[in-house]
Amino acid sequence: MSRDNLLAFSLFAVSTLGFFVWGYDYIPSHHFILFSVATIFGLFMAFNIGGNDVANSFGTSVGAKTITLKQALIIAAIFELSGAIFAGGEVTKTIRKGIVQMPVNEFDPMLFVAVMLAALLSSGLWLLIASKRGLPVSTTHSIVGGIVGGSIALGYVITGGESSFSMVNWGKIGQIAMSWFISPLLGGIVSYIIYHNIKKRILTPTQKATDLLKRMKKSRKAYKERFANSLKLKSDKEQIEALRHLAMYDDEDINDELPNETDFQKRIKAMKKREKQIDLFGPLRRYIPVVGALAAISIASMLLFKGLNNLEMNIGAIETIWIIFLIGTAAYLVSLAIVNLMSKGDAQKSTMRIFEWLQIFTASAFAFSHGANDIANAIGPFAAILDVLKTGAINSQAPIPLIAMAAFGVSLVMGLWFLGKEVIATVGSRLAEILPVTGFSAELAASLVILLATAFGIPVSSTHILIGAVLGIGILNKDANWKLMRPIALAWIITLPAAGLSSAFFFFVLKSLMGL
Repeated sequence: MSRDNLLAFSLFAVSTLGFFVWGYDYIPSHHFILFSVATIFGLFMAFNIGGNDVANSFGTSVGAKTITLKQALIIAAIFELSGAIFAGGEVTKTIRKGIVQMPVNEFDPMLFVAVMLAALLSSGLWLLIASKRGLPVSTTHSIVGGIVGGSIALGYVITGGESSFSMVNWGKIGQIAMSWFISPLLGGIVSYIIYHNIKKRILTPTQKATDLLKRMKKSRKAYKERFANSLKLKSDKEQIEALRHLAMYDDEDINDELPNETDFQKRIKAMKKREKQIDLFGPLRRYIPVVGALAAISIASMLLFKGLNNLEMNIGAIETIWIIFLIGTAAYLVSLAIVNLMSKGDAQKSTMRIFEWLQIFTASAFAFSHGANDIANAIGPFAAILDVLKTGAINSQAPIPLIAMAAFGVSLVMGLWFLGKEVIATVGSRLAEILPVTGFSAELAASLVILLATAFGIPVSSTHILIGAVLGIGILNKDANWKLMRPIALAWIITLPAAGLSSAFFFFVLKSLMGL
């Protein structure tokens, strides 16, 4: 085992051990074995979310070579955990209590525990299989399928098979199912719009200006060569004098007030003036600060309104808007300063470098939004189990301990480190060509869609959104790999029934082992 892997494993081991120690005091002693099993299943699910969902989240950044896998791990560790802790509560509530309708008649709460255990195990196993094959699938699909399958099995036990399907809140399932179709569509549309405007206002004008300047310099060089060749017909004295002027006019900082200028000198001077009038960095100077400010404002507004609300810091709307305005202004000024600092270099290389920095920003925001939304897929069912083991009843509301969010967040990051390479390769290079500018567009679009869904408590699939965003850009660039989408789409279709059927099976196994 390499030193980095050993360090990561040690962090995971310490985090897990600490959580077990906490649970020993938090849970009644006669339920500690069940708590241990639930913790293992929950961390296993979180680990596989990291291997699949977090991996595809950072696929665009790693694929564009903006950040390395190690850097992705660091960003994930900071922002995934922050998103889960500060902004993940609303979605967790939806997953935990929005999918299943408890029957009016009393039944053993431990059966409900068996449902959630089965859901975590079945979902984690399916995600492990998909990740090993490099298929980016939806962890939301998987956990919802697991809960639905386990709940139908629970309904069979409680009602004797008469109304097994009554346990499931099909209205909520329908709402979530609608988001599965809308997610990639929204991701594709938003990324298409973002990248189309960047390409139209920055990339294409910069490319055209660069090409025009190259043609003008080439034309000036050709004119000088023709002039030099024409000197062969002149006397030695005339050749020496002409060559002196030719060498003089190779200097880009030539004095504009030279006396007795020849036609050659005047024409070269006119050519150079036209070349200097081409502002290669004009599109960057005009639009990069706007892009940076809009990205900062869009992401900061949703992060602050959602995150500060969960933190209950009692900051009013006016204060929050002022903070967002300051963030946007700072982003504008910083972006403008960066463009001005790079204005002496190659415009196209500078453009890619700037978007590399912007992509790090959007990757961080996407990590936050992913942590806010998809940690619920592991912590939601676990929180329900924890509450039953603590109180002995199924309550409408249950606290989510901060230490649980932290432990599951660490497991999620470990999944990225040990399992995520195949999925990163699929998203980062196989679906479409990913460059810093396209990666920025896809990540920004996905972040906006996910954070908006999080604000409404809808557990959308970040996988579907990001895949849709990448394909939206691929459509615009005409390099989308539709052939690869076939196995991915098939995996999407299989996910829910595969998790559901295996969850029902595991429910009956666990019911038997628990003596229920």
